[in-house]
Amino acid sequence: MKKAVAGLLVATAAFANAGVYAQEVVTVGHSAPLTGPQAVNGKDNENGARLAVEDLNKKGVVVAGKKVTFKLDSEDDQADPKIGVQIAQKLGDSGVVAVLGPYNSGVAIPASQIYHSAGIPMLPVASNPALTTQGFNNIFRIGASDEQLGGTMAEFAAKTLKAKTAAIIDDRTAYGQGVAEQFASVAKAHGIKIVDNQYTNSSATDFLGILTTIKAKNPDVIFFGGYAAQGAPMAKQMRQRGLRAKLLGGDGICSADMGKVAGDDASIVYCAQGGTALEKTAAGRDFLKRYKDTYHTDTQVYAVSYYDGMMLLADAMVKAGTTTDKAKLIAQLAKTDYKGIAGTYSFDAKGDLKGAPTTVYVIKNGLPVAYGE
Repeated sequence: MKKAVAGLLVATAAFANAGVYAQEVVTVGHSAPLTGPQAVNGKDNENGARLAVEDLNKKGVVVAGKKVTFKLDSEDDQADPKIGVQIAQKLGDSGVVAVLGPYNSGVAIPASQIYHSAGIPMLPVASNPALTTQGFNNIFRIGASDEQLGGTMAEFAAKTLKAKTAAIIDDRTAYGQGVAEQFASVAKAHGIKIVDNQYTNSSATDFLGILTTIKAKNPDVIFFGGYAAQGAPMAKQMRQRGLRAKLLGGDGICSADMGKVAGDDASIVYCAQGGTALEKTAAGRDFLKRYKDTYHTDTQVYAVSYYDGMMLLADAMVKAGTTTDKAKLIAQLAKTDYKGIAGTYSFDAKGDLKGAPTTVYVIKNGLPVAYGE
């Protein structure tokens, strides 16, 4: 009888202990272009998030007494607003607790309405200011806004490059148009004259006509609001046409892919990224090495932001004591103060990153290198 009681006590203790460490699977969504011209950026974002998921699962995260296993549901929105909305509906129906992305402003703005209606926290890098002026409480931008990126490049053009004149080209996407408008606004405030405005689209590769028109205006700099898939051939064609101007842009052209495609012609490119230069910190250098060891390629722009985003999301779950109550998670994210690899993350009332640092880069040996390094 004593043995039976002892056995029962052991079994009960084991059961109780198992309850403390009960397993829970938490799925986080990811929306990005995984095919098409911007696939290299979308895959880069996904890789950053997956590296964080692997690190969290190795470490073992306990939320409200349950050990959590994180999974990433990564979906291809093809940089298409209509598909992005469909992805948002799909992720919402599948029960994801939060979403990393979308990457493109043109996708993030319409998709945000779906995520807001479902009460799902979203952590995008999409930079158009309109995203966070909708009055939604579930958006937490983990990258710099167009105001910060475009403004940084305008100040750089005026103060460092001593530019007096500029031409602007944008691809008419929400991102390209937004960052170009911010550049123009700040450039004018610094006394730079905008001598031409030209427009293209996000699938164009021939800019010779536009560049011929701009060459006649002889600007000191050309600001391109768009992505590397267009920026790289534009840089090559600027050299072919004999333009003396430097090519400036935001984070969309500030990538290893820009250097890979443009080759030596990328030497005329100056661009801005949100965050501090990873090469300058031990944590940043470690991230770059682990990323390359894992994926056998260099990072593009936002892998580290998606890594940090996944990490701060997990941190918010621990502090909120829940993986399922999205309202509590949103409330915790709103007051977060998380030190990541790329910087410290805290958000203002709109969901913009407070004091988002920006760094100006040049392309050297095919890779973005912080200006002055």
